[in-house]
Amino acid sequence: MLPIVIATSNRHKLVELRTLLAIEGICWYSLSDFPGLPPIKERGRTFDANATTKARTVARYTGMLALADDSGLEVDALGGKPGVLSARFCGRHGDDQANNVTLLSSLDAVPLSHRRARYRCCLALASPSRLIALTQGLWEGLIALRPAGRGGFGYDPLFFIPRFGKTVGQMPARVKRRFSHRAFAARGMRPVLRQILRHSKDSCQNRPGPDQNHSLSNAIGLSLNCGFGSLIVPVSR
Repeated sequence: MLPIVIATSNRHKLVELRTLLAIEGICWYSLSDFPGLPPIKERGRTFDANATTKARTVARYTGMLALADDSGLEVDALGGKPGVLSARFCGRHGDDQANNVTLLSSLDAVPLSHRRARYRCCLALASPSRLIALTQGLWEGLIALRPAGRGGFGYDPLFFIPRFGKTVGQMPARVKRRFSHRAFAARGMRPVLRQILRHSKDSCQNRPGPDQNHSLSNAIGLSLNCGFGSLIVPVSR
């Protein structure tokens, strides 16, 4: 089994990524398996930069491959905001309801036809020594005039998809897993993971300790040096 850490403390993202990247032979860990990991400061101006920082930091700390997600909402009428500040648009981190209220207030005088927006997701995969791959996915839509639906998380109750005539918050999870920005980014990452898996003979045990992490790091380094370099995958739409 190939061990990979998903570098997020967001349980919704963790569940989605494990589902979207369910590949036989990969054993997924989360940050909760490494409680000593210090907080990661996201200071990048782009999703790519923040995802890369998270992936490389976690990979170096654990000695394992790490996959990080940085994603958010871009609204044209707000000049691309909230962007990388999506999780803390209201001024505090992770308050979905307050973020939605702040977004609606910011668009109070903007008609629906001018509320074009997109979800953007960047996935970064890193080894302890380097960045391996970046993939992106976009999901175009509009910001609704009011929230609708209780599904999903983040801005899903406000993110309206004209094709379906409903917000993401009203969609079944299976539909979101097929069409979302994270789904497209994951689609680009899957062949990368499969290629690494073919080169890897690492074993995955319940909870790697420090000595095991060191040996995993060495094995991963060897597998990645067998003809597999860095890869930047174009944006998926």
